[in-house]
Amino acid sequence: MTISKYRSVDATKIMDTLERLRSRIGERFPGSGLYHVSEELIAVARETSTCVEYIRLPHWPIRIVTGAAVTAMVLVVVWLVTWTSRLPAGIGKQADAVQVIDATASAAVFIGLAILFLLRIEPSLKRRTGLRIVHQLRSLAHVIDMHQLTKDPERLMSPEIPDTSSSPGRKMNASQLGRYLDYCSELLSVTSKLSALLVQYFDDPILLGAVNEIETLTTGLSRKIWQKIQLLDSGRVAAGA
Repeated sequence: MTISKYRSVDATKIMDTLERLRSRIGERFPGSGLYHVSEELIAVARETSTCVEYIRLPHWPIRIVTGAAVTAMVLVVVWLVTWTSRLPAGIGKQADAVQVIDATASAAVFIGLAILFLLRIEPSLKRRTGLRIVHQLRSLAHVIDMHQLTKDPERLMSPEIPDTSSSPGRKMNASQLGRYLDYCSELLSVTSKLSALLVQYFDDPILLGAVNEIETLTTGLSRKIWQKIQLLDSGRVAAGA
């Protein structure tokens, strides 16, 4: 089934957007920590694209081995059931027949559990790979938040308040600070979109829950950044008035 391009997230488009964002950050803030973070996010985006392809495509070696093992176990169960039904009438006492049937049922249950385990190998491997990417994206989201942590617009609006020896330096004007905060918000948004790629073709509840946590995290961090941007805009309006 072909999914319309307007109903799915395109990894190539996300990469193009992220590369343009890196260039914009580098042009305005060359050599800054945020620029290096954007480069790391591009590296993780490439790993995410590779992971999505791995998750999307069937893992044929695992499927062939699993199919062969399942087939063999099913044949064993069929043979046990057939052998039990063909036991001669003079096998002995009734207790012997009960023991044979009980052993056959136990073997069938064990084989069924083994089949269930084999069928879960491929999804488990894909889930583990996806969760590794999610962990990296979560760490990068917190790193992005750390870069905007000391970018306080109130310090620009209150220049009469003296800095202490431990205060961060005021190296940006209001326009530069607004751009910097906006870039942080965009990086968080792209981080969220990268995580969404992992569950676009893989319906796994555990991985989906981890992706939802990333989206909640980036949304909350972006909300704090936009509060700063709104405060900065309010200060501009007040200064213009």
